[in-house]
Amino acid sequence: QAQLVESGGGSVRLGESLRLSCVASGFSISTYAMTWFRQAPEKEREYVATIGSSGDFANVADSVKGRFTVSRNNAKNTLYLQMNNLKPDDTAVYRCYAGNSDNSFWGQGTQVTVSS
Repeated sequence: QAQLVESGGGSVRLGESLRLSCVASGFSISTYAMTWFRQAPEKEREYVATIGSSGDFANVADSVKGRFTVSRNNAKNTLYLQMNNLKPDDTAVYRCYAGNSDNSFWGQGTQVTVSS
């Protein structure tokens, strides 16, 4: 029943922007901290950003700080990742993750490709 579905990925050029969404169904994200991860081909999964269950805290990895912003709308059961000034190194599959003390869920991922 519980599901996370990412959208908003695509192919862009260096310097362009994308906004990713992660929509939850089957459960409410209001009690879950939410995290974005990414994984490029032949590389390990990399942490991108986290936002607390109520939006009380947010953290962004140093590699994307100043360019990416994580946000959420609990009323819409949705997590967002605003990605500005994209670089080729941002090319990866981006997945959202919901976790609390009782459960954890992963989305299937959305592809982001950045060309120079």
